[in-house]
Amino acid sequence: MARYDEPSDDIDAIDFFRDDALVADPYPYFEALRARCPVHREPHHGVVMVTGYDEAVEVFQDSGTFSACVSVTGPFPGFPVPLEGDDVSDLIERHREELPMSDQLPTLDPPVHTAHRGLLMRLITPKRLKQNESALWEIADRLLDTFLAREQGEFIGEFAGPFTLLVIADLLGVPEEDREEFLDRLQRRPRRGGAIGSTGDDTLAHAPLEFLYGRFAHYIEDRRREPRDDVLTGLATATFPDGSLPEVADAVRVAANLFSAGQETTVRLLSSALMVIAERPDIQELLRGERALIPNFVEETLRTESPVKGDFRLSRVPTTVGGVAVPAGTTLMVVSAAANRDPRRFENPAVLDPARPNARHHISFGRGIHTCPGAPLARAEARVAVERLLDRTRDIRISERLHGPADARRYRYLPTYMLRGLTRLHLEFTRAQESTR
Repeated sequence: MARYDEPSDDIDAIDFFRDDALVADPYPYFEALRARCPVHREPHHGVVMVTGYDEAVEVFQDSGTFSACVSVTGPFPGFPVPLEGDDVSDLIERHREELPMSDQLPTLDPPVHTAHRGLLMRLITPKRLKQNESALWEIADRLLDTFLAREQGEFIGEFAGPFTLLVIADLLGVPEEDREEFLDRLQRRPRRGGAIGSTGDDTLAHAPLEFLYGRFAHYIEDRRREPRDDVLTGLATATFPDGSLPEVADAVRVAANLFSAGQETTVRLLSSALMVIAERPDIQELLRGERALIPNFVEETLRTESPVKGDFRLSRVPTTVGGVAVPAGTTLMVVSAAANRDPRRFENPAVLDPARPNARHHISFGRGIHTCPGAPLARAEARVAVERLLDRTRDIRISERLHGPADARRYRYLPTYMLRGLTRLHLEFTRAQESTR
């Protein structure tokens, strides 16, 4: 198997999309790519890898030149027909629905994207997010009552996953009596098939979305027949920006996308933040003493460990990025995880500094029209979770029994080229006196 950390080796020998050796630590590879050129075509699948900060922002902000139709799948399974000619826009529109996940908001282009995002933003208004935040504290404490009881636990499965699911369930108004089923179907049962961006040859798993589609279709149809004074009625009666009422399927897709995508990425953010806190006693002590740094610590965690390594775009016409020619029909990967560590933008980029002045300049939530609409919610979830864990403990540590000693840790990361995050995080902690509850 090729290695990218040996100077004599050519980075072009590495297949980023299939080499599991890059899963645990892709950053030296990203740095090598950027050092060669911030816009570089890898030879295995013909994907142009955009690893520079300015170049990544340039692509994100140009939705006219770059289609998002391949945003979550990239080079696999590939476009259904050859992309020939100097303008492939018509081919994209004719064959868009043949691409995986073509009904999901991240893959849509204007004007359809504009209408569907407008519908989504009617569901997560500042007023609704403010109402939801009060539930964040209650949900966090309820789960921590159980999680902290044994003074050790697996953070992702026992806290982060249920916490993010229950928060979004509350935001969207899922009835209390149904939330246990959501936890069972979406958290506790093993998923069929492969994850998005798997480095293996598994097919994409669609079972969680199928469950969400069925549930939200029922909710929306019910509330349209018999409106109530609840959040689901607001979802059922929300209109597109032009005032038209969406088809049930359109409203369902928007809700399901928010539910599934927001939960997955926020779980990875939380696990990365807690790994840092448990691995770095100096940072843990700093955050315990200066709680005002927690929001910036969350931003710095997003910068150094972006939950999504990158998004894909497809060039409609010949163009240039960072002065590099990009032909029509080219798949680009905007590697946020690399751009966030570009030394031209961030001083000492590999160092996690909770007080970094420009930490929030990261692009982990994207830029342009596809900026993550759930970013305010993810930030609030991370801030609340970190605050309450620090409030209710005196010390948080990595389990050496399960992850090994400090100089020989054993972590496993999601085997995908899209997502970045641990599969398990075993912690030990010393509880604080429960007066903080």
